[in-house]
Amino acid sequence: MRALTVAALVAVMGTGVFFWATRPESDAFEVVDPVSSSDEVPAAPLSAPSPRPVVVHVAGDVRSPGIVTLPPDSRVHEAVSAAGGLRPKAEVGALNLARKVLDGEQIAVGADQPQPPANPLSPAGAPTAPLDLNTATLEQLQQLPGVGPVLAQRILDHRTAHGPFRTPEQLRDVTGIGARRYADLAPHIRV
Repeated sequence: MRALTVAALVAVMGTGVFFWATRPESDAFEVVDPVSSSDEVPAAPLSAPSPRPVVVHVAGDVRSPGIVTLPPDSRVHEAVSAAGGLRPKAEVGALNLARKVLDGEQIAVGADQPQPPANPLSPAGAPTAPLDLNTATLEQLQQLPGVGPVLAQRILDHRTAHGPFRTPEQLRDVTGIGARRYADLAPHIRV
């Protein structure tokens, strides 16, 4: 019986030595005993750098148009408020107040910006100057060649969901606009 006990004890110790010897060695981790009586305070974990503020230009029907600095992930309504709020009797038009702002963008409030006049000689009343995809209304989008009310609404929905278009080519991300339709639209759009 004693021989079996000694053999079992040697086997347990041998297994422990084996696991200890084959453990992965890494200097990347340090075990800190939370109940130690040491006066050392463990260092705080490294945090990600704080996001940078967003700088936008608010123009149009606001009390103090100009450059405003906002916290990251701010919305258009916060930019309008930072610019003093709306002027009396001002209307926001097609501006989406719930959209997140992008650093460096211009937010035009109100309908005081002139729209290019339609050329009577252009087919189906298509605009003569390229149409800005980020400020175009539903009606203006429908003036583009091959764009009806359903596709125009998809473009607005995409702009609302994903923010302003950064390049005209991003219009291809809208369902229903393939390579051929985009080729027809490209001369008529801008951002």
